[in-house]
Amino acid sequence: MQTVFDRDVDPGLIARALGSATFGSMWLDTPRPEYPTLPGGLSCDLLVVGGGYAGLWSALHAIERNPGARVVLIEAERVGWAASGRNGGFVEASITHGAENGKSRWPSEFDRLEKLGLANLDGMQADIESHAMKVDWERTGMLTVATEPHQVAWLREGADDGDGRFLDRAAVRAEVDSPTYQAGLFAADTCAIVHPARLVFELARACAEAGVQVFEHTPATSVDRENTGVQVKTPAGMIEADQVVLATNVFPSLLKRNRLHTVPVYDYVLATEPLTPEQLDRIGWRSRQGIGDSANQFHYYRLSADNRIVWGGYDAVYHFGRRVDPMYEDRPDTYRRLAAHFFITFPQLEDVRFSHRWAGAIDTNTRFCAHWGLAGRGRIAYVNGFTGLGVGAARFAADVCLDLLDGRPTERTELEMVNRKPLPFPPEPAASIGIQATRWSLNRADHNAGKRNIFLRTLDRLGLGFDS
Repeated sequence: MQTVFDRDVDPGLIARALGSATFGSMWLDTPRPEYPTLPGGLSCDLLVVGGGYAGLWSALHAIERNPGARVVLIEAERVGWAASGRNGGFVEASITHGAENGKSRWPSEFDRLEKLGLANLDGMQADIESHAMKVDWERTGMLTVATEPHQVAWLREGADDGDGRFLDRAAVRAEVDSPTYQAGLFAADTCAIVHPARLVFELARACAEAGVQVFEHTPATSVDRENTGVQVKTPAGMIEADQVVLATNVFPSLLKRNRLHTVPVYDYVLATEPLTPEQLDRIGWRSRQGIGDSANQFHYYRLSADNRIVWGGYDAVYHFGRRVDPMYEDRPDTYRRLAAHFFITFPQLEDVRFSHRWAGAIDTNTRFCAHWGLAGRGRIAYVNGFTGLGVGAARFAADVCLDLLDGRPTERTELEMVNRKPLPFPPEPAASIGIQATRWSLNRADHNAGKRNIFLRTLDRLGLGFDS
């Protein structure tokens, strides 16, 4: 069975549309702050390793909890250069990677997880406002669309479960006009869109203004528990810290115990040139919702502040050996596939060209959402595994890390989600064999009316899987 995205698209159109696309994240084409390299060894109350969302929220909330504390953040490259500067800019309320994932894994506490996730989204908006962060924040809601007949029933079930308002074909095409849409599910309050790089840069500014010392080009090479604290080694010297938060996302953890829990999966994105008002009118996208389709191999897309369409997803590529390597980012076949799917979705926009193409690695674990832990006799907290939905969840994750280090029970630290770790991925070559078999099976399910084969059903029963 073919899907709508198997239709042929003129190769010449794809070549013209991609011909002048710059390789690199559109979001990073903006002025960014510069922070010094660590000049030498120092001591602090809290050291945060990682200059992305999770690390910056940890640092900011730590110093707000304890004004006057010595908080230091180090980043191996530049603040926001990795996932935080390359994502789609969707800020989801869900901290469980969607309702279905949360209901299946933590049914007894799902309602509480939903409330905590919405409170986190509201709190993020309040933080952005209180720190006057200029991040193009828009509380637009999320529109999930069905592009195949079997997906319509899924959206009806979601509406019946209170996950949003069901839209039939006419209603969804009145919101955004694509001939591929067969139905929609709109959740008005659970998603915002944001300029992701500006968010990380503004977080760094807020940290610095609050008294956090931020250092770039300062990689951490090892972490060791000492009698009176933690020692983190860097090329510039040793950092002595009472406590440490490790927020290194997709990169190999400084803790060996955590290295099998995540794998890097590459995600690919295109951005168009700014659409003119006339081009935008052709598709009627007036409410600026975030949009995602319902397949296992799904697309996500949204409008930027200057009306570019940011279009990503579908291909989720794992490379043997768990390596994170820039050589994996410029993948012409994937960019051509994404461009073809764009023109299948919006044939009205055949005169639109792409200005940027880029990719980044997602830290994926077997439950598709963050996991936490403590090490060093309670002095080191870590978080990993956001699986592509970390823009909002990273703020919640940071608060969990600080709660764990504080040592006093909170509503967050008592969650089963926080206290139970996902199953690890096996070592190579088993990891690669399993992931590629899962990816093949998910693609087959998309081409078989969503029916999952015995391999996927077995993974479902074991609580071990892979999400595109």
